[in-house]
Amino acid sequence: MIDLTLVGIGTGNPKHLTLEAIEALNGLDLILIPNKGAGKDDLAGLRRAICDKVIEGPGPRIVEFDLPKRDAANPSYRKGVDDWHDAIAEVWEQNIQTNLPAGGKVGFLVWGDPSLYDSTMRIAERLKARTNVALRVIPGITSIQALTAAHAIPLNEIGAPVTITTGRQLREAGWPGSADTLVIMLDGDCSFQSINPDGIQIWWAAYAGMENEISIAGDLSTTAAQIIETRAKARADHGWIMDIYILRRAQG
Repeated sequence: MIDLTLVGIGTGNPKHLTLEAIEALNGLDLILIPNKGAGKDDLAGLRRAICDKVIEGPGPRIVEFDLPKRDAANPSYRKGVDDWHDAIAEVWEQNIQTNLPAGGKVGFLVWGDPSLYDSTMRIAERLKARTNVALRVIPGITSIQALTAAHAIPLNEIGAPVTITTGRQLREAGWPGSADTLVIMLDGDCSFQSINPDGIQIWWAAYAGMENEISIAGDLSTTAAQIIETRAKARADHGWIMDIYILRRAQG
């Protein structure tokens, strides 16, 4: 029997971990850390640093594994993602069997919260279909919370809705009619360039909540170029970037 725990760790700052998350990490037999390859080594390193900070000795065994890559050439984005998740579930199973042959407690550190634009729970469901797994999820601080805190702003206007979506959706479908405030996640292409900037405010942050946090806010028409330039430099400097932003258009 495998007890699988997905631990939300916030945005990479060890101070974002809840007491529940720290307790869960200390109670594991094995922690699996994905290695996303050259240029993203810092992500595995940050997970290890968090473990070093909050786990008391001797603690669980920590094992890194190579994460399969998604076939970006697949003409069907959804099919490509499904195949990728199947491959990751298989790698999970192999690593768990190798390192916990008699069963036990294994965990993953998940950026932000496992429920928000993260596939770890979907992969866990695939693993449950392959072997005997009991799943537990520990919530974490989301990048949305870190973003609003970085700018000291409320997420919503008074009594108004908010739509959380992706850069891909903004580019392909345009501004959704469901709200005047959008939270844009998973955007590697600065998709705010695809909309008319007139009357739009933007609040952008990279590495939100971390020591190297960068934040920019203002009229989209006057800040877009600065964000694009800043983002490119930060990605080059660190080898990876996690960023998120809010767009808000004037009501009426």
